[in-house]
Amino acid sequence: MYMFASVIISTYNSPEWLEKVLIGYAVQSNPDIEIVIADDGSEEATKEVIDRYKSQFRSLKHVWHEDMGFRKCEILNKAILASTTDYLIFTDGDCIPRKDFVQAHIDHRKENCFLSGGYFKLPMSISQLINPEDIIRQNCFSLRWLKDRGLAHSFKNNKLSKNNMWVDLLNRITTTNPTWNGHNASGWKKDIVAVNGFDERMKYGGEDRELGERLENAGIKGLQIRYKAICIHLDHSRGYANEKDWKINNQIRQETKQNRAKRTSFGIVKS
Repeated sequence: MYMFASVIISTYNSPEWLEKVLIGYAVQSNPDIEIVIADDGSEEATKEVIDRYKSQFRSLKHVWHEDMGFRKCEILNKAILASTTDYLIFTDGDCIPRKDFVQAHIDHRKENCFLSGGYFKLPMSISQLINPEDIIRQNCFSLRWLKDRGLAHSFKNNKLSKNNMWVDLLNRITTTNPTWNGHNASGWKKDIVAVNGFDERMKYGGEDRELGERLENAGIKGLQIRYKAICIHLDHSRGYANEKDWKINNQIRQETKQNRAKRTSFGIVKS
């Protein structure tokens, strides 16, 4: 069976959230996908979840390395190498995709471009309420369902609209620039490999954006699909975030910008 794309899902010790995400991919309107879990050193509970869901997919791979601190960029590069299709969709293990998420990426992909999506952030109270049936029935993407469970009114609620004309307009008028967002972005594998993947010096904070900045330096244009490829973000803490890593990452990004760098020497291939 031909697979149209590989979905690379990053995760770390969040088996409850990852299970909800895998259910979301198991009910996609386009099932012809390869799932690659980029696991930054999770414990056994994550493997148990992955093993339970293997039979739900054409292909599900678990790419894991030892827990030695935040090494998301390294495990993503390993997942890129493990993928077997020519188009890669990147997301996180806390983002449940709407059933048309994969198809949206496939429908809008173009040569010499990458796609930039967003997410719809949920509070912890609603994140915990979502059960497998809510994902299968797509209740968790219904504004009425979410408002009944305490979702506040906001313009951002338009992200869950299914009105194609309204969605097209929102994508055209949004002031948000298309950037590489690790929770919802996609591109051709050949382009990502050409810029040598993710910079493994980088910890949390802008490491995804830096890849997109190198792609743009290489002539790969970002296209906005913020209101087309929909996923909901489950709330969680970020104990790995710290000022020291932010400063290092910002310095690397500044160098990428100033040098118009197209390729990192600290990526898939070490030089």
